[in-house]
Amino acid sequence: MGECGAPGDVNSNVLIARSTGDAQLDRAVWQWLSWDKNQKTKEQIESLLQNGKHKELRDRLCCRLTFGTAGLRSAMGAGFCYINDLTVIQSTQGIYKYLERSFSDFKQRGFVVGYDTRGQVTSNCSSKKLAKLTAAVLLAKDVPVYFFSTYVPTPFVPYAVQQLKAVAGVMITASHNRKEDNGYKVYWENGAQITSPHDKEIIKCIEECVEPWNGSWNENLVDTSPLRQDPLKKICDFYMEDLKKICFYRELNMQTSLKFVHTSFHGVGHDYVQLAFKAFGFQPPIPVPEQKDPDPDFSTVKCPNPEEGESVLELSLRLAEKENAKVVVATDPDADRLAVAEQQENGCWKVFTGNELAALFGWWMFSCWKENCSEDADVKNVYMLATTVSSKILRAIAVKEGFHFEETLPGFKWIGSRVKDLLDNGKEVLFAFEESIGFMCGTSVLDKDGVSAAVVIAEMATYLESKNLTLAQKLTEIYETYGYHISKTSYFLCYDPPTIRRIFEKLRNFDGPQSYPSFCGIYNILHVRDITTGYDSSQPNKKSVLPVSKSSQMITFTFQNGCVATLRTSGTEPKIKYYAEMCALPEQ
Repeated sequence: MGECGAPGDVNSNVLIARSTGDAQLDRAVWQWLSWDKNQKTKEQIESLLQNGKHKELRDRLCCRLTFGTAGLRSAMGAGFCYINDLTVIQSTQGIYKYLERSFSDFKQRGFVVGYDTRGQVTSNCSSKKLAKLTAAVLLAKDVPVYFFSTYVPTPFVPYAVQQLKAVAGVMITASHNRKEDNGYKVYWENGAQITSPHDKEIIKCIEECVEPWNGSWNENLVDTSPLRQDPLKKICDFYMEDLKKICFYRELNMQTSLKFVHTSFHGVGHDYVQLAFKAFGFQPPIPVPEQKDPDPDFSTVKCPNPEEGESVLELSLRLAEKENAKVVVATDPDADRLAVAEQQENGCWKVFTGNELAALFGWWMFSCWKENCSEDADVKNVYMLATTVSSKILRAIAVKEGFHFEETLPGFKWIGSRVKDLLDNGKEVLFAFEESIGFMCGTSVLDKDGVSAAVVIAEMATYLESKNLTLAQKLTEIYETYGYHISKTSYFLCYDPPTIRRIFEKLRNFDGPQSYPSFCGIYNILHVRDITTGYDSSQPNKKSVLPVSKSSQMITFTFQNGCVATLRTSGTEPKIKYYAEMCALPEQ
């Protein structure tokens, strides 16, 4: 599309009346004003033009959305690098072009479209509307579309792609991002998020067909086209049935007096978590009334991310105290991630980190496998996975128990693809996770899933209570058996990409050109791995074993004392994240 897009129809009157004095920018403005049929976003660009805001126009119109760790994600509003009606149409046109080229049976197998409950009145933009436009582009080209009739958890889209044997699917969501954002998550036929080279090829296809086609704006097609089907009931029923494969103590669940509180963080999770608890034989969890129903403003939390801990779980913890519920489960707004809190004997609440929950899930999924596997089952055929910035606790469990552990690049798209490869080669995958509270229990969904994780943790807590143990006590036992893994993860906000680049370039040229730091304070650095450049000082050939990822920044330092620390840029938010972990041997 060039820096500012392909040439559009030039209206000379507009050129004379509204020239910015910059030919590239003028061309991008003409394109926007001639292509955008959303009055609100069109007016945003017109207003910037009339007020001479040329820098902001350039920021909005002279760059394009790119695929990060969770697809396309940006603020809602006008501009080619924002999420809006026009950019979603363009993206879907590019995907259509790529899929048509990749699958001869595309028009027989169809495409899945799901959405959450985000929206922005000032841009007349909502997840449902963007989903309807996504469907319209495809229906207008005679592609069958499985369009959910209401909002669904993100995991339902990859699950539906596999169940319905569709070629691909899209979920309109920005997950736990701030309320201003939205996103466009793409799943391939294998039920995993797209990775390279698909993402780069799709971007090329988008750039080849930026002008909306006839029919692309017809959002009513989802109500009138015979090619549109609603997969909601079928997928929901199948999903809840499949969930029972990872339920091991149904009788116990039916009898327990343990109570659970669930918050869906103003998102999609409520109905689906209620159904999941029912599938496991539980009484329904107690919902947080103020947060039960969808609200695009997320009005009771400062940010809709349960990862932020006690500060955003305030309402659920107070309700749990009132109801005498010992465990709180919190799904993020699109229900693909899970936070858990447990009341301790002193009355205080422990909010578990993603790494701590992974230790519990890893222990649980392996114990249940061991308890239920056939006599001839081979532990060497069993796998668990984690992203490279997550805790190494699964590795410690794997070493002691004899199963395999693998690492991937950050982002569940890498886990999903690798899990599919392992399954296709006859391996059994029990569990995978990323430290940012993303968990995959079992392999019905090849993505993180907060709905299944919520009910698995409830069963775990119920089982442990029958043994007079809490989740926190079991966590200590796990560390005593497999070695303590103490981690610290957090982030710095940085809204200026050039500043981020300078920080990482300084680390790469620390004491001189192409030299990394050899100390951090008094601590000696033993090895450096740079995923951005593909360098790894610990390897004989100095090349990273994990694939190079030039589009994002990521450097890992291994210290003489055993500490491993990673700095990386977030693929979904303006953050520089850091992760540090000390791993001890068992009994240490």
